[in-house]
Amino acid sequence: MKHLKAAVGGFAVAVMLGAMLPAPGALAARHKVDCAKVMDEINGGKKVKEVAKDLHISTSSVRRCEKKAKAEGGTMGGSMASPAAESSPAAKAPAAASSPAAH
Repeated sequence: MKHLKAAVGGFAVAVMLGAMLPAPGALAARHKVDCAKVMDEINGGKKVKEVAKDLHISTSSVRRCEKKAKAEGGTMGGSMASPAAESSPAAKAPAAASSPAAH
């Protein structure tokens, strides 16, 4: 009977200690993905797999950031325009106020 009590007590302690440790899936849930950084990389011309590999996140996290940015109107990490459009001189030119006709 004495051995049974010791075994049950030991098992109870092990269960309590195990309950205090986080589940492996819970650790991943705590990791926040920096969607602004993800979108900077995507807007810079990188592919989804490249961004995921570089930032050590899953491709689904990258796609989730893309979806979130699209839903917010592309405000995360800059504009959602293509990299070619961002680097064009026309995109950087000031409005009509700088044209000679406006003076």
